[in-house]
Amino acid sequence: MITLSQINQRVVKIPTLSIDRGATAVIGPNGSGKTTLLEVCAGLTTPTQGTVLIDGTPPREMEVAWVSSSPDRNILFSTVRDEVASPCRFAGLSCQETESAVEQVCDRLGIVHLLDRLTRTLSGGEKGVVALATALVKEPTVLILDEFDAYLDHQTLAGITRLIQPSSVRYLLFCTQNMALASAADQVIFLKDGQVLASGRPGAVFNQIRTEGFSPLFFWMEGGRCT
Repeated sequence: MITLSQINQRVVKIPTLSIDRGATAVIGPNGSGKTTLLEVCAGLTTPTQGTVLIDGTPPREMEVAWVSSSPDRNILFSTVRDEVASPCRFAGLSCQETESAVEQVCDRLGIVHLLDRLTRTLSGGEKGVVALATALVKEPTVLILDEFDAYLDHQTLAGITRLIQPSSVRYLLFCTQNMALASAADQVIFLKDGQVLASGRPGAVFNQIRTEGFSPLFFWMEGGRCT
């Protein structure tokens, strides 16, 4: 379980929050603190106050992978093969172990044909999937996606979501404006002004949002997407 206690970081103020294993969607209006919450859970940001523990361990002592909301921010190397292999090489894995891991994750995500491409020639969607492969190649305990779905079409996104679920990832956290995607998660966290106004199973959270009158303010459902 991911546990947050007395968190104070920028707009986010969370006295206590527990996140179970599985897929958790973080939703809310722009400026509500979604990315800040994810950064705290990833260990990218140390909160001004409070603690975060993942199964009793601080995030920076865990294998946590992050995929940015901007495709170009995820890319460091000139070729797809080098990009996906980089976490394994940084960790000191052998050439054989690295190549095997790269082939396996790219085969699972259906991007083996991109391995010899230059990253600068990729489309935004292709860069997104390559970033995901890079994040998954070392089988992280926690995978965090910051509006990763913003530059993927629905069909690609649906296929990738199905592939992530049975992987070794213990916790998948993602923020999204896509309510259809959020409804498929195991847990939903609804933020407003940095505070958790609802957390739990998707149906229960969406019902609470409607009951308390937040829906007209923030969510207009059209084709499964929040606009």
